[in-house]
Amino acid sequence: MTQAGRWLTRDDLGAAAGSATGLLLVSPDVSSVFPLGPDDRTAARELTGAALREAGVGERDRVVVALAEPAGALWASAAADVARAAACVGPRGRLRLHHALSALKATTLVATPTGAMDFLARLHLEFLLDPLDLGLTNIVLTGEIASRRTMGHLAAEFAATVTEVLASPFGGGALAWRTAEEDPLKPLVDGVLGLASLTADDAADPAAGLAELVVTPHAHSTLGDAVLRTGLVARTTGPGIPAPAHTVGEHVLVRGVWLALPRIEKALSKIDGVAGWELAVSRQGTLDTAALTVRFARESLVGNPMWKARIEQSVRALTPVSVTVEIDQKIAETPAPGTVNDLRGHHLGRDRTPRT
Repeated sequence: MTQAGRWLTRDDLGAAAGSATGLLLVSPDVSSVFPLGPDDRTAARELTGAALREAGVGERDRVVVALAEPAGALWASAAADVARAAACVGPRGRLRLHHALSALKATTLVATPTGAMDFLARLHLEFLLDPLDLGLTNIVLTGEIASRRTMGHLAAEFAATVTEVLASPFGGGALAWRTAEEDPLKPLVDGVLGLASLTADDAADPAAGLAELVVTPHAHSTLGDAVLRTGLVARTTGPGIPAPAHTVGEHVLVRGVWLALPRIEKALSKIDGVAGWELAVSRQGTLDTAALTVRFARESLVGNPMWKARIEQSVRALTPVSVTVEIDQKIAETPAPGTVNDLRGHHLGRDRTPRT
C-alpha cells in the first residue's frame, strides 16, 4: 500500500452522491454512498456467500438476516445462493425476530453482536424461552465491535457455531472472518483489506500500535484505484490483520449505524443559543445507548421546552438511531466544538490523533 491513488473517507463518498452511478448503497443519513455496477454487485454477493460458507452455512440451511439496510438485502441475496432459503427481516423487534426464526424454521441467524445478545437476553427474561428450542446451528455476527466474550457466550447458549464477519462499512458486504475472539481476521480475497496509518495516507507502521483498517477494492468498476478509510481501528500486536477494537474520525458507530458528527454540528449550529454539545455513548446492558447533552449560551434557554423540542426534532431527522437529548443546567459563555464521550472505549477521537 502506497500513497498512490485516491484515499477516501465516508464523507468523500457522500460528497460524490450526485455523480455516482449504478446501484447506490446508501447509509441511513446518506453520509456514505457506495456505487456498485453489475460486476461489483456480483462480486459483493459472492464474497458474502463465501463468508457464509466459511461460517458453516450450506445447502440444507435456512437463513434469517436481521440487519439494517443496505447490508440486509445483500446478505439475504448472498444467503439465497448458498442456503436452501433466506429472508431479511430487519434489525427491529425481538419478538418479531423470534416469530420469524420459528416460522421459517431457520438454522442460521445473521445479526449484529449487540442484536444477538439482546435477543438472547429477551428470550430469557421476557419470553421465558429456551434458546436451544430454536434449533440454530450457526450464528453470524457482523456490523459492530463486539463486547468481550460475546462469541463464546452465544455459542454456549444456542449450542451453535458462532462466526464474526468483518463487513464493509460502506456497502455491508463481507470482507473477512474469524471464529475466535483472539484470532486475526482472514480476508476472503487477497488485497481487499489493509492497515493504514492514522495520520498519513500510507501503510501502517507496525510499531505504532494502532492502525486503521482500509478497503482496497482493486477490481471495483469506479473505485478501483481508491483506498477507502473505514474508520475502524485495530491494535497491531502481531502478524495478520486484527479485528477492529476502536473507531476514529468524524463518524461514531452506534447500534451498527455510523452517526455523522458534522451533521449533528451543522444541525445544532442553526439553533440560536447553542454553545456546545457532548455525545455520550455507552453499552451498559446489551445495546448501545446515545445521549446528546447540549449547553446553552443563555440561562433563559435552559428550561425552555420549545428549544429542547427543536433540538430533539433536529437530531431525529439525522439518524434512525435513538438519541436522548439532555440539557446542561450550566451555561457556556463561549462556544466550544462538540465532543464525544465514548464510555464503551471505542471511539478514539474526531481528528485521527492516535492514543497509546
